[in-house]
Amino acid sequence: MESLKETVEPSAQPELQVTKKDLRKVFWRSFTLQGSFNYERMQALGYAYSMIPVLKKLYPDPEERAKALKRHLEFFNSTPQMSTFIMGLSAAMEEKAAKDKEFDADSINSVKVALMGPVAGIGDSFFWGTFRIIAAGVGVSLASTGNILGAILFLLIFNVPHLLVRYQGTFMGYSKGTTFLNMMYQGGSINRLTYAAGILGLLVIGAMTGTLIELSTPIEFQLEGASVALQDTLDDILPQALPLGLTFAIYYMLKKNVKVNYIMLGIIALGILGTWVGIL
Repeated sequence: MESLKETVEPSAQPELQVTKKDLRKVFWRSFTLQGSFNYERMQALGYAYSMIPVLKKLYPDPEERAKALKRHLEFFNSTPQMSTFIMGLSAAMEEKAAKDKEFDADSINSVKVALMGPVAGIGDSFFWGTFRIIAAGVGVSLASTGNILGAILFLLIFNVPHLLVRYQGTFMGYSKGTTFLNMMYQGGSINRLTYAAGILGLLVIGAMTGTLIELSTPIEFQLEGASVALQDTLDDILPQALPLGLTFAIYYMLKKNVKVNYIMLGIIALGILGTWVGIL
């Protein structure tokens, strides 16, 4: 890749050229993005720390380097797995700023702010809304049977795509920059990918609700001398109706901002009381 070659033309300034080695350092440091997360500037400290190898290369003058570091201490918040795309783009823009004194350095933060939302939308849909749920569904189903592959597959299904995207995103952001996102948005690819990821995530959630949540009732009625099991009747009308109802009830409480600890205690109390009374 021409823009990522280790050596540059003799007429260029080698000390101001970002190399693959520098970008790999950014990649490794990006794992600390949320290491000092705060509610004022979110991931800013981790972002600035990740950019240090590039800034050291591009700004030998301590004062110029300090200005660049200060730029990257501004508010930043995006999906960690895809944040390296923006870091790579920042590296390309910092390189341009270091070589061209007429370059508007303020545009670096403007681009970061403009991209962190759309990139987070894509990343959240895929990693939190799709891969995490698929990984948890596979992992929990195997782990519940005592299979050690449950934990292993959970880590692999989520982290293999994560690491590939994080690593390649660093170089893609540097080499492609805004051209890539503009192309994706203009062609409608991002909207289609996000929509497809949402559908897949909902399918997985539905499957998990029906297979991993166990809730039934032993209640029986006597009708004309015959015993009728309520659970069998419910299954004839809608299989797994009780697990589905419990899921909707929990979702409703979450939407009403009920604390998760209270919900968990409520589920435990419901299970104990329901078994004691004989309805569960």
